[in-house]
Amino acid sequence: MAIHYNLSKVYALSDNDPEFVNEILMLFVSEIPEDLLQIKEGIKKKDHKHVYAFAHKIKPTLDLMGLNVAFEEILQIEAWTKTEGKKKDIKETFKSVKTQVKEAIKEIKKDFNL
Repeated sequence: MAIHYNLSKVYALSDNDPEFVNEILMLFVSEIPEDLLQIKEGIKKKDHKHVYAFAHKIKPTLDLMGLNVAFEEILQIEAWTKTEGKKKDIKETFKSVKTQVKEAIKEIKKDFNL
């Protein structure tokens, strides 16, 4: 049962095509953790451009998957990259995004037998 994600936008986009929905879910489960790792590395190295690139890449996916809080937080991370803020200013926000994505992935894997 979807607690950490909401697929209403995915179903709307796919015209309720289960194969398409499954492909979106597979991409989310396989690619987003790697993108988050890239953001983490960028934050660690204070490479604001790198962080922005990956935050910007996953932003639409978070929205599509109904991860509304994580989506708002990724916007904060993008804003942080533009002001070239300090690492300590964004660490907790990133940790929150990572936790929400992890919970959603765990739930999706269980709900869709991935």
